[in-house]
Amino acid sequence: MPKKTSLAPVSMSAVATEPAKDLRPSRAEAEAAVRTLLRWAGDDPDREGLRATPDRVVRSYEEFFSGYGQDPEEILARTFEEVAGYDDMVVLRGIRFESYCEHHMVPIIGVAHIGYLPRNRVIGISKLARVLEIFSKRLQIQEKMTAEIANTIDRVLNPQGVAVVIEGEHQCMTTRGVHRPGVNMVTSQMMGVFRDNEATRKEFLSIIGHRNAGS
Repeated sequence: MPKKTSLAPVSMSAVATEPAKDLRPSRAEAEAAVRTLLRWAGDDPDREGLRATPDRVVRSYEEFFSGYGQDPEEILARTFEEVAGYDDMVVLRGIRFESYCEHHMVPIIGVAHIGYLPRNRVIGISKLARVLEIFSKRLQIQEKMTAEIANTIDRVLNPQGVAVVIEGEHQCMTTRGVHRPGVNMVTSQMMGVFRDNEATRKEFLSIIGHRNAGS
């Protein structure tokens, strides 16, 4: 049995679903909800500085949660088979992301490292960043997002293995509650050879800078 890395793989099956279209409120209803929250917070939504806030918030939400309207499998659909015999891992490291905690609706900001070992085809590297972007632009917990990214890449590309490590600073922990800034949560999902082969896993962790992990 291979020695496990200290970054424990997330063992879960998670599929994000888009809210049913007929349940989505109108823009006017969304803006009215923001006005209600402004009043609940103790302010006057009709004062000069807040009059345009409901519209701004709704437009911001369209950007923050744009991932619900995109299909990550479509992003991965175009692949390339002309790789001149390349058969080693492909890694995109340090991809910055901004996501949103589904418990408090405040930001999770961090970086992700995504790698896979091709079987006979590869994808453009920007597609790995796009898959991260789609899943991060949804209400999330980090464990679920880690699994979603790995599972999607594995399902569409059918590689020899997939590895995803995410490091996130959660504003629900830094700006409220225990108020502990500068603390990162680390999650990982290892699949295929990255889970089964210790040397492959260590090589990936070394590439992304986790040199002591699994030693």
